Amino acid sequence: MTTKAIRGTQDILPGQVEIWQRVEESARRTFALYGFQEMRTPIFEHTAVFLKTTGESTDIVQKQMYRFTDMGGNDLTLRPEGTPPVIRAYLEHQLGQGRSIERYYYIGPMFRYERPQQGRYRQFHQIGVEVLGTESAHLDAEVIEMVMRWLRDLGVRDLRLLINTVADEPSRVAYRKALVRAQAGHLDELCSDCHRRHRENPLRVFDCKVDTCQPVIAQLPSIHDYLSDTSASHFERLREVLGSWGMDYEIDPRMVRGLDYYRETVFEITSGALGAQDSLVGGGRYDGLVAQMGGREVPGVGFAAGIERIVLAMGGQPEATAADVFVVAFDDSTVSAVHTIVHQLRAAGVRALCAAYDGRSKKAQGSAARRSRAPWQLVVGPDEVQSDRYTLRRLADDRRLECSGEALVSTALSLANEPAANPTGSESRNDG
Repeated sequence: MTTKAIRGTQDILPGQVEIWQRVEESARRTFALYGFQEMRTPIFEHTAVFLKTTGESTDIVQKQMYRFTDMGGNDLTLRPEGTPPVIRAYLEHQLGQGRSIERYYYIGPMFRYERPQQGRYRQFHQIGVEVLGTESAHLDAEVIEMVMRWLRDLGVRDLRLLINTVADEPSRVAYRKALVRAQAGHLDELCSDCHRRHRENPLRVFDCKVDTCQPVIAQLPSIHDYLSDTSASHFERLREVLGSWGMDYEIDPRMVRGLDYYRETVFEITSGALGAQDSLVGGGRYDGLVAQMGGREVPGVGFAAGIERIVLAMGGQPEATAADVFVVAFDDSTVSAVHTIVHQLRAAGVRALCAAYDGRSKKAQGSAARRSRAPWQLVVGPDEVQSDRYTLRRLADDRRLECSGEALVSTALSLANEPAANPTGSESRNDG
């Protein structure tokens, strides 16, 4: 019987893993410029962590959480998102507590029982950031600018930044009343999920993707007509800062994000490279969430980005190589010399491979070298061992570098550190 991965999960195989590593390394490098530090939380938490924060009216809590009882009788959930665990850790370990601005990022798997489709899985992976300690719109803009810088560093194409405000609580009270009145006259035109959202949290109606509901949603009042002076000022300041930094954006007055804890700024970044399911990043401000979880009133802002979607949006990335140099034994008499050379190359930091095992022929080793996609190959025969002269050959253009045994390691190391191949077709020598 063939065992297959569970529906909604995937194996990330060699060749793809290296692209994921590039995404993660770029995030770490970019976020470090802005003073962020990594935090790693458990992949399961007490269910109450998400019920208190994500919102009982959200689709995540209503339909998507992997919730279970362990052998000790604890009600647990595989984390469906990254923000609540970070806030829980922030409180448990008394990090900052509003006395300083704390900047964290996380990388890891999340779990939601969704319908699998391209770029969307039941086990998926996110990179996210959380900043705690200030309610400044300037910081909102800084977080947005940082994620845009990261995506551009990865070469993601056709980026589009959407922003909105979901306002402060006084604004939302007035807006909810207006939404309830507006929706009540059209309930017969809305789906059953929208009926539930209307009862529990009327803002969630904007999350609906059912085609027949869209004409009603398009006629609903805008939150911008109900903003308090404080919220209007915060949103205007965000726009001023983004504009002063030359960042293009669009205002989407219907965007509310899918989580109940957002306040004031919300934003989304999409890529035209993805087609209809084009969302890459979603985030916003969540002032009040720390207090909701039992802490002090500490404002916060953050975002989460789906790695699967980002990898798709990056398009045709070159497959990673398994080695810098592949060393081939010409015959059985040079197998020991090959393994000694490979050992020396690795000790110097060169990614070196060989397939001189179990009496494999030179042809079989050559096939293994091609599969490794190593740019350089070294064939070691009796003549090379006797003369102590070796030739490194670049497979892409047949460029050859001849060197002594003493200079072999340093030559291979310099080749491994070259930023890119530069075919010249000429021969060169390095006698060390």
